[in-house]
Amino acid sequence: MGVPIGTARDITLRALDVLASADVLAAEDTRSLRRLMDIHGVPLDGRRIIAMHDHSGSKVVDGLLAAVKKGQSVAYASEAGMPLIADPGFELSRAAAAQDVVQTCAPGPSAVLTALVLAGLPTDAFHFAGFLPNASAARRKGLEALADVRATLAFYESPKRIGATLKDAAQVLGASRQAVVCRELTKKFEELRRGTLAELAEFYSSGSVKGEIVLLIDRGDSQSISEVDLEEVLKEALETMSMRDAVDAVSKAHEKPRRQVYQLALALGK
Repeated sequence: MGVPIGTARDITLRALDVLASADVLAAEDTRSLRRLMDIHGVPLDGRRIIAMHDHSGSKVVDGLLAAVKKGQSVAYASEAGMPLIADPGFELSRAAAAQDVVQTCAPGPSAVLTALVLAGLPTDAFHFAGFLPNASAARRKGLEALADVRATLAFYESPKRIGATLKDAAQVLGASRQAVVCRELTKKFEELRRGTLAELAEFYSSGSVKGEIVLLIDRGDSQSISEVDLEEVLKEALETMSMRDAVDAVSKAHEKPRRQVYQLALALGK
């Protein structure tokens, strides 16, 4: 069941009907769902909300499916937005499908789709990659794997890591690539900040920000990069990466022969 990503009034009439009529309620964050129900005047009527998050374990999933098999209706809500999108509810849905348990979805708001509508980047094709790894090395590898995707790239990101992620993205995907940081969508302090990856990395390098973030990065172009620009991009990559990783990342990001980039790296080393 889709719930608001910020503004409580974004809930659908169908979602309110589901919350009022379900025999069993489950949620990623029980307090958030209880607060949402209180705002809209939906009573619990003696029902308790079962917590289902990353640390719940298989017993919770088994219990919810057992309730369905007994003829009860079970409603699951993520903390915000559509369920199962980078969300622990996926395990419940997968288990239900494996056991042929009937399930449906009451659709609602989605942070990634809301960001795409507002950002002004191409929407004819986009690739949602969820959360990137926490560690910088793993994050760069994840970005390298997406360098050739000809679509707008979409990520969820922690406000504590957005600066580091933008810096890695600038090095791997190209400093001049356009991007948009979408923060606190539909909330009071909603903010969209546009610029190149280099510009945004610089802006967010001074410290962490608050709120939920969707990061969108424009698709890569096949346009050729000048030798001067290529040298600058390679210099930036070599500051934080080994020669091998820097050469691989730059050659992939700018569709240059690896040998050409490697020779340039050797020249810079001298």
